[in-house]
Amino acid sequence: MTSTGSPSRRTLLGSALASGAVVTTGLELSGSAAAATEHPGDRQAGRGDQPATAARAGGRVLTGAEVAAANDWAVLRGSKLGIFSNPTGILPDARHIVDDLAEHDDLTILGAFGPEHGFRGSAQAGGSEGDSRDPRTGVPVYDAYGANQAKLGQLFAKAGVETLVFDIQDIGARFYTYIWTMYNSMAAAARLGLRYVVLDRPNPIGGRVDGAMMTPDYTSGVGAKEIVQQHGMTVGELARFFNGELLPAEAGRPVDLEVVEVRGWRPDSRAQEYDPLWPPPSPNIPTPDSALAYVGTCFFEGTNISEGRGTTRPFELLGAPYLDYHWGDRLNTHGLPGVEFREAYFVPTFNKYVGETCAGVQVHVTDVRAFQPVPAAVAMLVEARRYADFQWRYDTYDPKRPYWIDKLSGSPRLRTMIDAGASVAEVVGAWSEEVKEFDARRRQYLLYPGRRA
Repeated sequence: MTSTGSPSRRTLLGSALASGAVVTTGLELSGSAAAATEHPGDRQAGRGDQPATAARAGGRVLTGAEVAAANDWAVLRGSKLGIFSNPTGILPDARHIVDDLAEHDDLTILGAFGPEHGFRGSAQAGGSEGDSRDPRTGVPVYDAYGANQAKLGQLFAKAGVETLVFDIQDIGARFYTYIWTMYNSMAAAARLGLRYVVLDRPNPIGGRVDGAMMTPDYTSGVGAKEIVQQHGMTVGELARFFNGELLPAEAGRPVDLEVVEVRGWRPDSRAQEYDPLWPPPSPNIPTPDSALAYVGTCFFEGTNISEGRGTTRPFELLGAPYLDYHWGDRLNTHGLPGVEFREAYFVPTFNKYVGETCAGVQVHVTDVRAFQPVPAAVAMLVEARRYADFQWRYDTYDPKRPYWIDKLSGSPRLRTMIDAGASVAEVVGAWSEEVKEFDARRRQYLLYPGRRA
């Protein structure tokens, strides 16, 4: 007997989609549901590179989880399930997918796997919640943060799962750890012959590709494989890229992968234009604006400048006791598109400079489509380097790779160029060919139209 949940939720989901056959690129829409998510640009130009007019007009964007739920979770039936998720794994009524799945007597959930910050999202950066039993559903929760492929394989065997499900909101940056949890769990699943289902979600900062390529000598938990800093893909597209380009060499074969696609989303849109719900993907990404800034300003984790942790606007507020108003003034002379730098002062409550007044800037994004977060962050570093007290953060535990910024940027190149006095244009130009090559390489794995950055 199947419990289908409350009528209001079923009505909400059913009104968006008609039941259809599940395929590797999602579920087929029919009738009014198709019309509700179709973009004028698609009709006029055969789904070409048209503006995301439906997003601007408030058109519905359906996540992969919503698509699967509207089809009564048919894609997950008949298998023992393990769910990789966190507070972002929600349906349109803000209910978590594990809570919904647990109400179905004919679905078997043998474990939930928590990434960095934990399954329910209570842990700060670099932390997790440990193993437990979820009090709402009774589902065993396993701590997957920092687990290597061998450890994940042991957890999967312990739980007895047959199908792994990934439903986590990524934010499009190489150093955001959820994608590496996905990669390692895919590799472990491939070795064990398990099935892997990604319930896709939009990339909130769009399909733009930018930033330096990771190099093999500088891989770490914040960049485990050779992709560029702003990869421009959804987690479903990235899973397809991993499966085609990396897993055969890593695990001996690709994983049995299925992606339930997003509906109504275009990569030339941003979350500010379409997303009515924003459960913070992690404690220090409270808004879509912070996610957009983060892909660049996370560089400041590798410096002695506060990246705004311990404030209400992390990765948008940046500063240090030794900075002053000249930093923002100089940045505004660059004329960077889609952004203004406001003189700002703040006192962090944790992380760097606790209890000290920091002078710096707030990054105000004035045009989410024009703003280029990676070049903007490079400009911020170039101007910060003028101050005598500026320092690159040093890791005493890794003497062969002692600078955090090298792990974040993928190599020593960014640091050494800025130290040598290179201009913003010179630094950004250094990786232009890498971006072009990566963009071409990933194209066969893309799922969504409108790839104008």
